[in-house]
Amino acid sequence: MIRVVLVDDQELVRAGFRMVLDAQADIEVAGEAGDGETAPELLRTLTADVVLVDIRMPRVDGVEATRRICATEGGPRVLILTTFDLDEYAYAALRAGASGFLLKDAPPEDLLSAIRSVHSGDAVVAPSTTRRLLDRFAGQLPVSGDEPPAPESLDALTPREREVLALVARGMSNLEIAGRLYVSEATVKTHVGRILTKLDLRDRVQAVVLAYETGLVDVRGA
Repeated sequence: MIRVVLVDDQELVRAGFRMVLDAQADIEVAGEAGDGETAPELLRTLTADVVLVDIRMPRVDGVEATRRICATEGGPRVLILTTFDLDEYAYAALRAGASGFLLKDAPPEDLLSAIRSVHSGDAVVAPSTTRRLLDRFAGQLPVSGDEPPAPESLDALTPREREVLALVARGMSNLEIAGRLYVSEATVKTHVGRILTKLDLRDRVQAVVLAYETGLVDVRGA
């Protein structure tokens, strides 16, 4: 059973999410919080696997709440939900430790899939949001040359692993990467696992952020 905590300042929104989640055999709502300040306190009193966090809330916003939640060793994973399709919020939330970002107007099946994916250790970022995020922050990211040297922080990776990381950073799934590289999906999954281990990263989202911030991928040509 996946235990979910809802963090949103709008009670009606929480009620809507609860209705969708409680209808699932493998998901239950373990608790609710109305703002980002009470959420970490609530999580100290119960067990949760995934926390759905709204970006804009009073007192403490979703980004800071995410940072506090993810600071706890072995704590739950955070999935950001918001009506605001603003890239800076997505970027800030991912850097704060969120394992995914999804718009509130996403279909219920996408929400359920995202929760299950995050719980299983995968990361979720809406593809369209990913591209807008990268376009928005292109000016703040390193400029890559035609053949940029491998960033020092990525030296532990093999050439193939750097290639896989670059494709992950472009939002491709394991299956899509397998098709691009003409290898099995299991092989790609192994590469991704080794990348996360070597770079001491929690999930694919953190890998994407690192790939762009080190200049491994040039957003202007992505």
